[in-house]
Amino acid sequence: MAESLDTLLGELEAIRSAFSTEVGTLREAQAIEQIRVKYLGRNGKVAHYFKKMSTLAPAERPALGDSLNKLKSEFQERLVHLQVALRSNGKQGSHMFDLTLPGTAPEIGYRNPLLQVLDEIKEIFGNMGFVVKTGPLVENEYYNFQALNFPDDHPSRDLQDTFHLNGGLLLRTHTSPVQIRTMETQKPPIRIIAPGRCFRKDTPDATHSPEFHQVEGLAVNEGISLSHLKGTLIAFAHKLFGKETKVRFRPSYFPFTEPSAEMDVYFDERLGWLEILGAGMVHPNVLSGVGIDPEKYTGFAFGMGIERIAMLKYQIGDIRHFYDNDIRFLKQF
Repeated sequence: MAESLDTLLGELEAIRSAFSTEVGTLREAQAIEQIRVKYLGRNGKVAHYFKKMSTLAPAERPALGDSLNKLKSEFQERLVHLQVALRSNGKQGSHMFDLTLPGTAPEIGYRNPLLQVLDEIKEIFGNMGFVVKTGPLVENEYYNFQALNFPDDHPSRDLQDTFHLNGGLLLRTHTSPVQIRTMETQKPPIRIIAPGRCFRKDTPDATHSPEFHQVEGLAVNEGISLSHLKGTLIAFAHKLFGKETKVRFRPSYFPFTEPSAEMDVYFDERLGWLEILGAGMVHPNVLSGVGIDPEKYTGFAFGMGIERIAMLKYQIGDIRHFYDNDIRFLKQF
């Protein structure tokens, strides 16, 4: 059921009142961090309402976002002032101080929405039992292509798509090599996600960047089926975009999965259905190539672009905003 904007705004006022009450009773600098985590932490009260953004109608979301950003800034400034005052009081012994006196607060940075979305994705899959794995940004042909069942003449291996380096090395075009490296050193059961930067020879524009971020996932065990893949990804979409989110799967093709699919999410009448990730059952050639018996084990894999997810989640129209480091953009989140 959709939330009421008026109800959410009323709850924010109650949070503001509770915060003021707690801050007014603080007399030790160590307690400031506890209050900060409680209200401004990743799982704090303010973050909780950012997650409720998707429950509102699109026209109402800016109003809630503006109120949340103002509340967040207000809390941050109040805690900074309090920290300075408490430190000054400690140096002056028992001399009383006035918390209402104005001060010069340092400019506090704002977390990039890409990292916010990445943290949320890692938390969702972490709750499903997936662990985070990472790998090198510089790879070779084997890990980036060959071990993933890419034929020699596949378009992705063309120079126009890949940044090739000396000595047969290249900048990885996806985080899939992390899956291969994991399966080489760990036998099933396997359940991982692989977040990180990737590189392709794309001309920068509103929807493309030569450097971008991906999260890929892999699960391998006995008896894993396509229904496990669908159930996992549907649960992920409902957690990220809201439990009423509509999801559909369309047949597709990827060299390293068979069968393969793309997953779409329905946003609204204006945007309609939009693709958010690709997925499929791990190809037997990939499993046998890393020494895992495809007759005994099966698995599924999926991958998504963090920029695309963040653009859809926050209705951002230009991918370049993520990299401009413009405080006017970052402070909205």
